[in-house]
Amino acid sequence: MSTHTTEHRTSQAALDAVATVNTGTFINGQWGEAASGARFDVLNPATEEVIATVADGGPEDAQRAIETAGRVQKEWAATPPRERSEILRRAYDLIMERQDELALIMTTEMGKPLPEAKGEVAYAAEFFRWFSEEAVRIGGDQTMTGDGKNRIMVSKQPVGPCVLVTPWNFPLAMGTRKIGPAIAAGCTMVFKPANLTPLSSLALVDILVEAGLPAGVLNVVCTKKASSVVSPWMASGIARKVSFTGSTDVGVRLLEQAAQHVMRSSMELGGNAPFIVFEDADLDRAVDGAVAAKMRNMGEACTAANRLFVHSSVMDEFSRKLAERLGRLSVGDGAQDGTDVGPLVEAKALDKVQELVDDAVAKGATVECGGSRPDRPGFFYSPTVLSGVDPGSQLMTEEIFGPVAPVIPFDSEDEVVEMANDTPWGLVGYLFTQDVDRSFRVSDALEVGMVGLNTGIVSNPAAPFGGVKASGLGREGGRVGIEEFLEYKYVAVPRT
Repeated sequence: MSTHTTEHRTSQAALDAVATVNTGTFINGQWGEAASGARFDVLNPATEEVIATVADGGPEDAQRAIETAGRVQKEWAATPPRERSEILRRAYDLIMERQDELALIMTTEMGKPLPEAKGEVAYAAEFFRWFSEEAVRIGGDQTMTGDGKNRIMVSKQPVGPCVLVTPWNFPLAMGTRKIGPAIAAGCTMVFKPANLTPLSSLALVDILVEAGLPAGVLNVVCTKKASSVVSPWMASGIARKVSFTGSTDVGVRLLEQAAQHVMRSSMELGGNAPFIVFEDADLDRAVDGAVAAKMRNMGEACTAANRLFVHSSVMDEFSRKLAERLGRLSVGDGAQDGTDVGPLVEAKALDKVQELVDDAVAKGATVECGGSRPDRPGFFYSPTVLSGVDPGSQLMTEEIFGPVAPVIPFDSEDEVVEMANDTPWGLVGYLFTQDVDRSFRVSDALEVGMVGLNTGIVSNPAAPFGGVKASGLGREGGRVGIEEFLEYKYVAVPRT
């Protein structure tokens, strides 16, 4: 592993990019300050420097935002689908035109290496293009009752004002994945981005305005204290849907609040992804998949491989090859050329990763590479491979959310499926095998919403993203993504 040694300060180019972002509340098409006048700091996790301050919204701002969304809903729902489609398509084009600037903003506030940030910008933009095409394909149905006496006419209508809450780890894509289908369906929105990474979301707002989104359709309030904004939205009686991506604990609390008004709910929650390598796997391909599934976003992803189950006969070779790959990765500021692994998002995340590694080592795990923090400013952790991990280790039952790959041996298919499913979560699983029958058998047996078969990447705007069990409700993306923002209406028409 190598670590950049240049001066650890935010570049002027990054500061200039950040300075272009409006940092207020955005309500009814207007930027403004929070009612309290308060602001909070945003840090560059690679340098620990303050790079911006953002309006710290509260209940008064939240109330204005949700009332605006409620007032505008009827008019927005009546807009032609083609008009909504073209707004999204123009926004897609604008995002792609500004890919470099948006990527630099993202890297500066969140830490991921610049090439990966550019990849996220393109991924985020694709949700707008995908849902621009879905907007004009909102259909219905007409059938007849069994006795032939009535026509059954089914149409789809917007759910209504939506509460959108996004996490910090994919600050642009998680916004477009929710905003895109809401716009396409004809729903107004109140939106709270994560306070650790609000700048990417705020930059998106101006793009949507430039693309022609009418005032009041999207209302944005950032805050240091999520409950001060989200709770009033949930209790308002105006919001008809909540879409949340984040931890299972917070998701459960939001579901409890949603129940008070019987709100439609989409929850993309935590994960504890198993990554299974069978004895017949192409090991080089499996190592490539493990690097992709583990190291994307420094491991800070709900889809990250959390538990790497490797058949005993190939475990030593796999562990060695994986350690060699991760050990060669360059750790440093994501904005610098040659960086493979950026910082974690904050000090608390760094402390948690170290705690999980220390616990595993204390219970007998062997550090094959990494296992420590580089000696430099910023919230960095070295890419780490642990072998011989005890099943009772904390990192077997908790999301690691860092660049740590625990390798656990297994001997039989039934054994590994049981271990893989022994978790409350069920977002994604990965398996590597060249046996066609086994590939489908194990894919069916895994209690997850998505499976990566001989690949470490599953996310795609054209696919229905989501999980089962404690990993959530509903799906985002794909053909079904827009359905989460639509209600069905049935009209009975007697035949005369």
